[in-house]
Amino acid sequence: MTRRITSAEVIVCAPGRNFVTLKITTDDGLIGWGDATLNGRELAVASYLSDHIAPLLIGRDAQRIEDTWQYFAVGGYWRRGPVTMAAISAIDMALWDIAAKAAGVPLYQLLGGASRDRIRTYGHAMGRTVDELAGSVQALVDAGFTAVRIQTGVPGVDTAYGVPDGDGRYEPASAGSRPVEEAWDTPAYLRHMPRVFAEIRERFGEDLDLLHDVHHRLTPIEAAQLGRALEPHRPFWIEDATPAENPEGFRVVRAHTTAPLATGEVFNSIHDYRQLIGEQLIDYSRSAVTHVGGVSALKRLAEFGELYGVRLAPHGPTDISPIGLAATLHIDLAVHGFGIQEFMPRDPVTLDAFPNAFRFEDGHLHPGDAPGHGASLDEDFAEEFAYTPAYLPVNRLTDGTLHDW
Repeated sequence: MTRRITSAEVIVCAPGRNFVTLKITTDDGLIGWGDATLNGRELAVASYLSDHIAPLLIGRDAQRIEDTWQYFAVGGYWRRGPVTMAAISAIDMALWDIAAKAAGVPLYQLLGGASRDRIRTYGHAMGRTVDELAGSVQALVDAGFTAVRIQTGVPGVDTAYGVPDGDGRYEPASAGSRPVEEAWDTPAYLRHMPRVFAEIRERFGEDLDLLHDVHHRLTPIEAAQLGRALEPHRPFWIEDATPAENPEGFRVVRAHTTAPLATGEVFNSIHDYRQLIGEQLIDYSRSAVTHVGGVSALKRLAEFGELYGVRLAPHGPTDISPIGLAATLHIDLAVHGFGIQEFMPRDPVTLDAFPNAFRFEDGHLHPGDAPGHGASLDEDFAEEFAYTPAYLPVNRLTDGTLHDW
């Protein structure tokens, strides 16, 4: 029996922020949902899906998930890249959603069943000062988190990655016709972060796991210096310590520190990891289901990493829609080589627009047991929130040189 795709609709909306959603419908009335959001480049993916991919989906057998993945990822002459892979991710997510709904089971059951009872998460603690940061950490601890990412302002620098300008929710993409330009001072940062870790560790003790995101801003030797300075404070990981497209740089970092390393959120293919995982230069892979090729690809990445002791720790920011997060959680629950899941609470209006079955309790998530991946889009509600141009910031050093954001 075949199950033919009869429509593939691309929906762009902005409940809380911009999202790109793919809705695939089959001839027997099943609907699968996929997340194709690419932060700051949403319309590029929407056009790629609508103009080039959706017409090719009509008439295909929705049950041939692997063949469809290969058709668009390998069959296409222009391979990989963030726009292409975000589109493929949405298709794959939606087809797995359909397959699980057809079977009447939650998606994780089709992926081998649960490998754990719940999914450990880490939250984002932030503050312009160490005291503000400590208050944010305490709020997460009170909510049940046993691991927190700590980001703080740097003395003498007006802006800081991961820290909101005001008292509101942190969202790096800002509405406007041009990106915001931020400033960066590497020496000041390298002096400051070890003091931050020391203070937070002193206040919260040894049992709380502390993570930190460098956001690709250091050279390999600078990253090695940071890793060595943070070692006494036992970081759970240092994320994106140096630009990830230079895997040889991680050899330098690895040679000088035993601090665990995480990277990969800007990757869009398992091929990007071949050297980093094969040479055991990292400890955690950070790709998002929405950017690396969907459920099929993220599961392959987890299994590849497992061969080398590299654990899966998927990217989970607010620009991954609840559909993308739901699909991720089913993989987290199913694969053996799972480490930890990033979790940022969504804007309430986002959750209203994307009904979902996942739940959070005591620092852990569970995808729920609804058939499929358990998330969808309320199209009527979403219509009220039109797309608004928004960009991620760019970054400059204090002398005006453009730098990694």
